[in-house]
Amino acid sequence: MSGILNSTIGRKFAMALSALFLMIFLLQHFAINILSVFSEEAFNETSHFMGTFWAVQYLLQPVLIFGVIFHFVMGFVLEIKNNRARKISYVKNNGAANSTWMSRNMIWSGLAILAFIVLHFIDFWAPEINIKYFKGDMSGLLDPDNVDSGFRYYEELVHKFENPIRVGAYVIAFVFLSLHLLHGFSSAFQSIGANNKYTKGLKGFAKVYAIGLPAGFIFIALFHHFNQ
Repeated sequence: MSGILNSTIGRKFAMALSALFLMIFLLQHFAINILSVFSEEAFNETSHFMGTFWAVQYLLQPVLIFGVIFHFVMGFVLEIKNNRARKISYVKNNGAANSTWMSRNMIWSGLAILAFIVLHFIDFWAPEINIKYFKGDMSGLLDPDNVDSGFRYYEELVHKFENPIRVGAYVIAFVFLSLHLLHGFSSAFQSIGANNKYTKGLKGFAKVYAIGLPAGFIFIALFHHFNQ
């Protein structure tokens, strides 16, 4: 593994695989969150299942955390090496003319997304871990002593979107995510060698995903903010 990561091609390939994995997770995350718009009960039940099922908690969750860390660390490594290479090549070539704004600023959109992930972990993941593993409450109820009190997942989600400043931060973060994905999605397929007769279709799907998914998350945040 270390031998693969020592080469530029190997690093790009590993970066692409981690990106594709995270994009699949984003789609799954959106599929659960959009339920909160249509059915409080469905959102609560699905969230409770994902939050207590052993395979998700002890297998998929650690893999996800590793994937996030790996993707950002590898991104920083590639950016540093690319900047060193550009110092020479940009003397002869106009970098802005040969690349898009998004490709040249992936590091900044990535940093904005990383800041959002930290906020998201503080808002949802850390309290969830505290309740389940430190307090020992796996029930998912608002009041563990009252079985009729209902699940807490929907209530917590709605509560987080009361503050307009927090909602604004979420919206800005998803705009940066869209910019990041517009270049990253097609770049990931290119890095794994998926340049074939399906390339045009993949690029079209990448644009729909890069714009549609962040827009969907923004819709969820605004929906709960304005319906309180």
